[in-house]
Amino acid sequence: MANIPLWLCIPFAGLLLSIAIFPLVKGEWWEKNRPWAVLVWSLLFVIPFAVKYGAGEAAETVLECMVNDYLTFIVLLFGLFCVSGNINLEGDLVGSPRLNTGLLCIGTLLSSCIGTTGASMLLVRPMIQMNSWRKHKSHIMVFFIFLISNMGGCLTPIGDPPLLMGFMRGVPFTWSLKLIPILLFNMVIMLTVFYHIDRKAYRRDIALGMRPDISKPNTTFKINGFHNVIFMVMIVTAVILSGILPGLKIFQDAEGNGRGIPIFGEVTLAYTSLIEIIIILLAAFLSFKTTKSQIRTKNHFTWSAIQEVAVLFVGIFITMQPALMILKANGAELGLTQPWQMFWASGALSSFLDNTPTYMVFLTMAGTLGSTTGIATTVGTISTKMLMAISCGAVFMGANSYIGNAPNFMVKSISDENGVKMPSFFGYILCALKYLIPLFILDTLVFFL
Repeated sequence: MANIPLWLCIPFAGLLLSIAIFPLVKGEWWEKNRPWAVLVWSLLFVIPFAVKYGAGEAAETVLECMVNDYLTFIVLLFGLFCVSGNINLEGDLVGSPRLNTGLLCIGTLLSSCIGTTGASMLLVRPMIQMNSWRKHKSHIMVFFIFLISNMGGCLTPIGDPPLLMGFMRGVPFTWSLKLIPILLFNMVIMLTVFYHIDRKAYRRDIALGMRPDISKPNTTFKINGFHNVIFMVMIVTAVILSGILPGLKIFQDAEGNGRGIPIFGEVTLAYTSLIEIIIILLAAFLSFKTTKSQIRTKNHFTWSAIQEVAVLFVGIFITMQPALMILKANGAELGLTQPWQMFWASGALSSFLDNTPTYMVFLTMAGTLGSTTGIATTVGTISTKMLMAISCGAVFMGANSYIGNAPNFMVKSISDENGVKMPSFFGYILCALKYLIPLFILDTLVFFL
């Protein structure tokens, strides 16, 4: 759809400002009225859009993003939230600079194996529990988001949804392993910075007389609910299938379009998406049925974090549609022809828009540049350096804000719920400006010029 007026993006900006400001100035009011605020901003987009383009077009636009984007997004989050909540780590692990740095390193590499959301949900509670005795600890969860919830997902299509979309459009499954040097470069820098920050905070906590409870040291490391790894594998398998099944003829009609259940107009729920949803929900159900409630109690498991994310992202997915339409309609006119330009453009938009459609816009744009060497995809041949830049921009810079990637806000909510005072919306962005932007400038100079 062409000629989308810029003023239709106002509700999206208004919702983001509400998420940023109201928790600071009207915290209790925001907690009670969050769903109503989301509804109001959503209607402020839907009603003017319906007046300008017709009720049918508005309905299709909303249903398209709800059925084919939000539904699979929230079901995946829900499934991983449930399964990870049924896994509890016990032992004599005490949060210290070395141990925290080691866990961040392991979690970052794990993200490419089970996804940034899977790794985040699996490790967020252990990280919080290890450091529960400390006062100065919000920086730990900020770097957790930087590394585990974002950067670590760059090595496989399982790691982050944008790369899965690339895989579905012809990018080889193992191609993203070419990003290993960039990830290791970033990990070395970020983990070094984190270690020094955490060591300083650790010494401050010790100076204040804080000590971990080691009166009954446990010489063993125990994983309660370990069988839930099976259900985690089920969820990862469902994600992989969502990228493979659409290419099979059985799921395509005579014209090569995906088969599905008609919803409204041209909106359909693809059979492949339905299979993914069923597998994930089945994994969550079996996880709860086979796990003792005491494990969830030890994890301080509640539903509030997933409820908050579900409500807020309904509004985000709906109100961001004009911004995505404008980007799709005018992306080719931006004049982006160099890898470093693609890195910053895809990254800047992925910081606040969903990084999957943003990645697809820039991938499509790169496919029209007429490259004769590189990776052959369904959208055209893309130079290796250009594809690396787009992939890293979309994956890495999702860490620039709480809404840049799905697990960011989830980690924040769980941290807040467990007594970790996380930075505000703008406070977190300042942390990103302080620690991430200099790193991304280095990435540009070393890898993308």
